[in-house]
Amino acid sequence: MKLFPVMAVVGAAAVAAAHYLTFIVAPMERTMGAAQRIFYFHVPSAWLCYLGFILGFVGSIVYLYNRKAKADAFALAAVEVGLCFGLIVLLTGPLWARAAWGVWWKWEPRLTSMALLFLIFAAYWVLRSFGGRGEGVRRFAAVLAVFGAPNILFVHVAVKKWRGDHPDMVVSNGLTSDMRLALYPSLLALLIVFFLLLHLRYRAHRDALTVQAIRRRLARLRGI
Repeated sequence: MKLFPVMAVVGAAAVAAAHYLTFIVAPMERTMGAAQRIFYFHVPSAWLCYLGFILGFVGSIVYLYNRKAKADAFALAAVEVGLCFGLIVLLTGPLWARAAWGVWWKWEPRLTSMALLFLIFAAYWVLRSFGGRGEGVRRFAAVLAVFGAPNILFVHVAVKKWRGDHPDMVVSNGLTSDMRLALYPSLLALLIVFFLLLHLRYRAHRDALTVQAIRRRLARLRGI
């Protein structure tokens, strides 16, 4: 991607602007104080985690349909980036929970279901990274991604279904204009980072496929 250096600079500037809006422009929350500012990175990271897993789901569906290695590489890259943002969610969540609830972790429906979703796709990554290069491993991992992605809906409805303590409608109903001014630029900045990482990981997996093809060709030539 020829525009990658430009987009990298834009992404860095966007992240810097998001930090400025979060820590300078956004108002101080009355009850939680500065800890509430985690919200401006926690929520967009959760959305981008979902996006990564959904793209992994789509790539896995395509791979199961046509058995193209490129589709499998895209699915793996998308899941890897989704896991990065999922890790941000699971690290910032306890920090916010400590300020809001007085404990680092609470077996609350949204938190627990999010952790389970993360573990499902972490299992996908472990299988693809350490399970070998066989067709069977790629197929099994793709099926795992296909069956794991619908859990995103389970995470989304967990609060409404079991009435946990996790805030649910705060984004749509509880945001002031100043808070929106910090939230949505943060989402845009992290979205740029998301696609930059996706491009890098996909290109790395494509290059690995090329190297494997060259090695197989050399092995056949040596056998002649």
